[in-house]
Amino acid sequence: MSAAVLTAAPPRPAHRDPQVLRWLGAYTASTVGDSVYYLALSWAAVSSGSPAQAGLVMAVSAVPRALLLLFGGVIADRLGPRRVVLASDTARCLMTLGLAAVLLATSPGLWLLAAAALVFGAVDAVFLPAVGALPPRIAARDQLARVQGLRGLAYRMGSVLGAPLGGLAVATGGPASAFGAAGALFALSLPLLCALRLRPLPTGEKPPTGEKGEKADGPVLRDLADGLRHLRGHRVLGPLMITILLADLGFVGPLNVGLALLAEQRGWGAPGIGWLLAGFGAGAGAASLLLAVRGRLPRAGTTLGWTMVLGAVAVAALAFAPRLPVAVAVAVGLLAGVSGALCHALVQTECDPAYLGRVSAVSSLGSLGLAPLGMPLTGAAAGLWGTGPVFVAGAAVCALSGAFALTVPSLRRAELPR
Repeated sequence: MSAAVLTAAPPRPAHRDPQVLRWLGAYTASTVGDSVYYLALSWAAVSSGSPAQAGLVMAVSAVPRALLLLFGGVIADRLGPRRVVLASDTARCLMTLGLAAVLLATSPGLWLLAAAALVFGAVDAVFLPAVGALPPRIAARDQLARVQGLRGLAYRMGSVLGAPLGGLAVATGGPASAFGAAGALFALSLPLLCALRLRPLPTGEKPPTGEKGEKADGPVLRDLADGLRHLRGHRVLGPLMITILLADLGFVGPLNVGLALLAEQRGWGAPGIGWLLAGFGAGAGAASLLLAVRGRLPRAGTTLGWTMVLGAVAVAALAFAPRLPVAVAVAVGLLAGVSGALCHALVQTECDPAYLGRVSAVSSLGSLGLAPLGMPLTGAAAGLWGTGPVFVAGAAVCALSGAFALTVPSLRRAELPR
């Protein structure tokens, strides 16, 4: 008598998993919507006030994002990431459609645009940790690195498609039309998010409260402190957070404010900035594609550290290239893309999913919270000492982040799951 042996079917690769594809479609729609929204906001602000006032409106959303981001991580872990992302995109949809209606009816002052930017920044503080906590609940652990590669491609696609789509909407019907397009894109993400089915947390892990009848209670500050203790006691995540923070602080200023100042100083103009940003985007997209196709890179911790060090050299080289350094920008994008994708992949694979909202918030605090607030300091430093020293200082901080990763044995030896 023969016995049939049943074996579990191997998990689908991320790019063929309907759950991952739904999440990816929702994330792409939200990312394109973000780009269209910010273009509409900047156009409406410039049309309603001076360039300085418009700049203030654009910068004001960074304040609530920086102040509330860590608490947004607590909310994501308490209520569950899908629920929080769904509520956040619903709020952004209603807000942008409301702005479109107001602009069609009247000409609002800058105060209304600033208030909208503040609300949008507060919603972002909840949305960003939650969207970072979703992948481990929809994909197998050995597919999380590939999911991060796909997410990077979706982000680049959103940046590439958002600007021309927003520009077309503004040209067709003004900022009201662009706000309407952004609202429609946020609305597009909602049915995809509703269709997601989350994997249960592994047995023995603390479940996020607020899902499936669980109670959300206890002080928020206690939950935040629990998340920080989880980071501090983790042999990989603790050093990784320091690495990410240093890299973000060294990278964001020169590559945002510094590029514009460098292009003005060298006479490259707006086309020159466009070429540099295109080169950076191409390099970062290639890095995301590499991870999406391969699924993992060997010796992830060591690769992360060395790509940060080499990327720092490329950042410094931008300021001293005699001609338009498009090839250097491609190298910066490629190296920063590899190191950034590996950082996110290690966060996803090393973290207990019950803490991932809080950990995602901490990992995003540098690039999305603190670094944007330091951009005025970058501009002031460039005015005092020139763009060259600013790029060198930023590159030194980036190099320090890579050197730190290489000197911590637990992080240097970290690997992605096979």
